Amino acid sequence: MSLRRFILKRLLAIIPILFGVSVITFAMVHLTPGDPIDQMIGLNPDITPADEAQIRARYGLDGPIYEQYLTWMSNVLVGDFGEVVYSGRDVSTIVIERLPETIALGIFGWVFALGIAIPTGIYAAVNKDKFGDTVSRFVALSGISIPNFWLGLMLILVMALWLGLWPVLAPSRLPLYHPEMLWFLILPGVTIGTAAAASIMRVMRTAMAEEMNKEYVTAARAKGLPERKVVLKHVLRNSLISVVTLAATLTAGIVSGSIVVEVVFNWPGLGREFINAIDRREVNLIMAITLFTGVAIIIANLIADILYAVLDPRIRYD
Repeated sequence: MSLRRFILKRLLAIIPILFGVSVITFAMVHLTPGDPIDQMIGLNPDITPADEAQIRARYGLDGPIYEQYLTWMSNVLVGDFGEVVYSGRDVSTIVIERLPETIALGIFGWVFALGIAIPTGIYAAVNKDKFGDTVSRFVALSGISIPNFWLGLMLILVMALWLGLWPVLAPSRLPLYHPEMLWFLILPGVTIGTAAAASIMRVMRTAMAEEMNKEYVTAARAKGLPERKVVLKHVLRNSLISVVTLAATLTAGIVSGSIVVEVVFNWPGLGREFINAIDRREVNLIMAITLFTGVAIIIANLIADILYAVLDPRIRYD
């Protein structure tokens, strides 16, 4: 099949995947004891059983779980994600408001990960089994092993409290593109991108080391091509296919890691909103953020498939 048909097929495959994600998430949320109405009653013991029944009927929480799911799904298909019981705000409005902050944090994480991993992986492959290669592998192993919440706390302690180079909290009442906001995002970006950078660097080193032993590299050197051109033009391009594959799978880690990082740095994104929604059992908000996360991961994998054909013209979808 052509690339265009392949993309269309993958886009259609998103539908059953998101359906399965919504069913599982909806069931897990309802299997957890308590809901927003229970918390509301716990804070206001004067609410009578009749009042409770009316409140549950208002928010559609009075029927069996399958009826609640079908009602929710029918509303989602027309673009209505419901409202938050705790505040009465529209779920779509909350997601749209928090989305730019989460995207900005993810971009900072990816820029840091790729900006560190690719040059370091190239250096380690070119200097294989030397001191620099050993150091880079040790750093990569450390980056994978360190929990992101601990790394975030240490960066706040050293960079913000001890050295005073960064603010402890994000500047308030400033637009996202303001220099002070972008400066603050460096620390959470480093925190969220460290594990990804370490994983990509290891794969980059391994892939380049394998490519450098192949016959076409020997032939290019025999023709008198400079070593720099051989590495950057020939070896690097073929090695990036493995990096693209890993980068797509690490999107899930970036998205899930943003939840912890946003809480540590008090960043007002979807991750922090997701934690609050879980605490309050806000089903509509939990489902909306979950579906958005699923779409982001699927799109990342779709982009990776497209990049395969760009990086290696030998790859065809037929």
